[in-house]
Amino acid sequence: MPQDHFSSELFPELRVPASAVVRRARGRKPAAPATAPLVQAAPVAQPLATPPENAPSCDTAMEVHAQALQKHPDYRVLRRLQPRLHWPVSTGAASLQVIVLDTETTGLDHNRDRIIELAMLRFAWNPGSGLPEGAVQVFDQLEDPGFPIPEEAKRVTGISDADVAGKRIDDAAVAAFLQGADLVIAHNAGFDRPFAERRIAAFADVAWGCSFADVDWKRLDESSAKLETLALSLGLFYDAHRAETDCHALLRVLLEPRAQVDGANALSLLVQQSQGPSFRLQALGAPFEAKDLLKGRNYRWNADQKVWGTGISGGEAALIAECRWLRDEVYRSRAASVRVEEMNAYVKYALRSGRERWVKLSELGD
Repeated sequence: MPQDHFSSELFPELRVPASAVVRRARGRKPAAPATAPLVQAAPVAQPLATPPENAPSCDTAMEVHAQALQKHPDYRVLRRLQPRLHWPVSTGAASLQVIVLDTETTGLDHNRDRIIELAMLRFAWNPGSGLPEGAVQVFDQLEDPGFPIPEEAKRVTGISDADVAGKRIDDAAVAAFLQGADLVIAHNAGFDRPFAERRIAAFADVAWGCSFADVDWKRLDESSAKLETLALSLGLFYDAHRAETDCHALLRVLLEPRAQVDGANALSLLVQQSQGPSFRLQALGAPFEAKDLLKGRNYRWNADQKVWGTGISGGEAALIAECRWLRDEVYRSRAASVRVEEMNAYVKYALRSGRERWVKLSELGD
């Protein structure tokens, strides 16, 4: 029997109309998705419909008051996020299979802590419109970590030992959900990917992107990359720190058209970012007096390795430009080589290393 996309067991505080129905991936293999290689994303996304399809109707009188307040300069109206589970389908457009993922865990240590909730949204994404097409499939399962959930994790997630008792994430259902996926997106992939790969090996075989690190939110005039803050900037609030709800919030934030990039949305930017190589650059032996220059250019000090490092996107040209900057502004007349680790979306944010090489700065042309 079809179920509402929010389980009453997991989300008693959210009321969803009977019309908002989606098949949950609980041991059932989804229909075989259309597969396609990653393609260039179009720069322009269409405006989102307001209110979204499947949104519960609001009390008319309350909506009148809300609109009046919203027009007043001394007030700001926040609306509850309404997950959208179906989008119009165009004809003849190539699409990507995209998954938005979030986990809740017992703590922050990949070696010691465990996943207690895994949630994913899967949809076909049209690079031409920048929007999903068709149904949004939902996966959300709990798992008993095998030991009592720490009090801090209970407080943050609201998940109790009774909620997860005897439950286990279905490995086969996860593998089926991932089959044919072009890109998995998490809002902190450096955290979620190692947890996911350790629990289910299939996560190592797909490309990953990070909506926290791979999107320049400052360029989009956002004051913070925190998911709740990004939603608030759109006038939306939601009950955070449950994996499925966070996935819906992230998808909504990623789909908002951005005037700063000619109407493209962050999902389009993220897909573009995932298609090219990225680099982790370490400026070994950088002079102490250059520390302020390095900080100002977003380098971070690694106390364990005693080295300044940064991430570079934009391909080989961006890497060479950064190496020239190091040569001219940091090392100056000093002979130096920098360590470069090249990564693609199949390695990035995993605990595995990419291809390492050294760049001798004195051999760079102008």
